[in-house]
Amino acid sequence: EIELRMRGSVKDGQTISSEVISLSVKGPGLQRMVLVDLPGIISTETIGMASDTKNSITRLANNYMSNPNAIILCIQDGSVDAERSNVTELVSKMDPHGKRTIFVLTKVDMAEANLHDTDRIQKILDGKLFPMKALGYFAVVTGKGNADDPIDLIQKYEEDFFRNSKLFGNGVFKATQTTTRNLSFAVSDCFWKMVKESVEQQADTFKASRFNLETEWKNSFTKMREQDRDELFEKARGEILDEVVNLSLIPSQQWEDNLTKYLWSQMSNFIFDDVFLTAAQAESVGGFNTTVDVKLQQWAEKELPRQCVNIGHDVLLDEFQGLIEREQKSRSHDPITNDLKMQVVQACRTRHQWDTKALDSLRVIQTQALQDRNVPDKQQWETAAKFMENVIRKELEQQESELNSNLNPSSWSKLFTFQGSTIEEKNRQQCVKELQKLLLNRQQLDKTTKHNYTFRSILDYDELTTVKKNLQAQKVDVSNDFISDLWQRVYKIHFLKRNLSTCLDCRRFFYYYQKGLSDQGLDCHEVVFFWRLKRMIEITSNAIRQQISNIETRRLEREVKEILDDFNTDETLKANLLKGKRVDLAEELKRVRQVQEKLEEFIVALNTEK
Repeated sequence: EIELRMRGSVKDGQTISSEVISLSVKGPGLQRMVLVDLPGIISTETIGMASDTKNSITRLANNYMSNPNAIILCIQDGSVDAERSNVTELVSKMDPHGKRTIFVLTKVDMAEANLHDTDRIQKILDGKLFPMKALGYFAVVTGKGNADDPIDLIQKYEEDFFRNSKLFGNGVFKATQTTTRNLSFAVSDCFWKMVKESVEQQADTFKASRFNLETEWKNSFTKMREQDRDELFEKARGEILDEVVNLSLIPSQQWEDNLTKYLWSQMSNFIFDDVFLTAAQAESVGGFNTTVDVKLQQWAEKELPRQCVNIGHDVLLDEFQGLIEREQKSRSHDPITNDLKMQVVQACRTRHQWDTKALDSLRVIQTQALQDRNVPDKQQWETAAKFMENVIRKELEQQESELNSNLNPSSWSKLFTFQGSTIEEKNRQQCVKELQKLLLNRQQLDKTTKHNYTFRSILDYDELTTVKKNLQAQKVDVSNDFISDLWQRVYKIHFLKRNLSTCLDCRRFFYYYQKGLSDQGLDCHEVVFFWRLKRMIEITSNAIRQQISNIETRRLEREVKEILDDFNTDETLKANLLKGKRVDLAEELKRVRQVQEKLEEFIVALNTEK
C-alpha cells in the first residue's frame, strides 16, 4: 500500500515528490513524536532519474532539517567507506554546533565482518572522523536484512551481536552507544531537553509581554478592572435582564398615559378625515350618527385591533429602550456595552410577537365601547368635551402651521436661497384668500336661505370656476387641482374652528342632553362622538396595559434570554458589538496569562518527570 501511495505521489517524469505519506504508529513504549524519513543524499543521478533529482532531495532535506525544533538523525552506513558519505556535510551546515544532531552508524555487523581497522569505527563513534558535531554517537544493527523478520527477532539478533562482538569486547563499542533501545532513549532525552529549553524561553517571552500589557492597562485604564469580552457580555446580560424586570415596576398610570398618547396619534388622521369630517356632511343628527356608526363598526372589526396590538408592541419596546437609555445616562454606567444593548433592543423589536389571542378580546371590548352612545354623568360629559377641545385645538394648530409654512417661508430660508417668495408661493397666498372669501359667502348664504352650505366639504364646479376667474383677474393662473388641494386644507381649518366653537358651547350642555332637549339649535352630538372615542381609548389602554403586565413582559424576558444566547455563540457579532482598545487589551491580557500559566505548568511537569 505504501509503495502504491509513493508511486501515486510522484508526477510523470519525476523521481522525488514533496508530498508527505503519513502513518500513525501506536504501541506501548513508543514516544509521542513525529518521525520524518527523508530520502538518502545522492552524489550522482543515474539513468532513469529525473535531471533535478539530486537538487530536489537536497532541497527537501534542507526544508526539514532547517527547522530549529527538529532533531536530526544522521544515518551512516557502517559497511561503506566514510569518504563516500554525502550526508555529514549537509548536517554540519544545518547544525554546525551539533546541538540537535544524533549520529547513527548502521550495519555494524557487516562492518565488523569486513573491516580490519577497528580504530576507524572507534573514531566514528568518538566523533573524530566526520567533519560534524553531534550530541551522541550510536551503533545499531537492524536485523539480517529479511523484511519478514518480526521485531522481537530483530531485537534479539541485535542484542546477541553486541554481546558477542569482538569490538565490544575490545572496548570499541561502549554499552551506552549500542542498540536501538539506547538510541531511542537518547532521542527522547534530546527531544524533551529541546522542549524544555523552548518552553522556558517562550514562558519568559510571555512573562515579559504580560508585564508590558499590565503596565499599559494601569496607565490607560486607571481604577478599572480588567474585563474581557466574555465578562463584559455577561455583565451586559445581567443589566439588560434587570431592565426587563424593571418594566414590571413602571406605574400602571404611566403605561396607560403612554398608550393613550400613542393610540390617538395613530388614529387621529383617520378619525378627523375619514369619520368626523365625512359624518359632518350629513344634514341631520341622525345622518351624522349613522355615518359614524357604520365607519366605526367597520374600523373596529378590521383594522383597529391590529393597530392597537402594534401600538402595544411599540410602547412596550419603547419603554424597554427608554429604561436602558436612562441607565446609560447615569454616572456609573459603562458605555462600552451600549452597542450590545441597543442591538438586543432592535432584535426584540423584530422577534417579539404579541399574543394572538389578544386580538379577539380587543375586538369585542372596542366594538362594545364604540357602540355605546349613552354618556352616564356630567363629569363624563365635561371630560369628553375637554378631550374634544384638546384634540381639535392640537389638530388645528398643526393644520395652520403647515398652511402658514407653505404660504410664508421663513426669512432665513429666503436669505439662504437669496430670493424672496416664489411665484408658486404668491399664487398659493392669493388662492387661499379667495377660498376664505368663498367660505364667508357660504356663511352669509346660510343665514339668508337657512341652508347648511358651510358644512359642504366639496368645492362644486361653479365655486371652482368663480375662484379661478377671480384669480385670473389678479393675473394668477393656476390649475383646478391646485385650487382643490388648497381647498381641502382651508376647509379643514374652517371645519376645526367651527367645531372648536361648538365644543366650548357644549361644555355645559349635559342637562339638555340628559333631558333630550336642544338649546337654540345646539345638539352637541359631536361631544357624544368624542366621548365614544375617549372611552374606547381608555378601555383599550387598560386592556393592553394588563396584557403587558401579565403576559408580554414575561414573554419578552424569555425572548431576551434567547437573543442573548444567540449573540453569545456568535463570536464575530460579539467582537463587533464589544470593541475598542479597552476590550482588545483585556482580551490580549487574558490570552497571554492563559498561555503563560499553561507553559509554567508544563515546565513544572517536565522538572518533576523522571
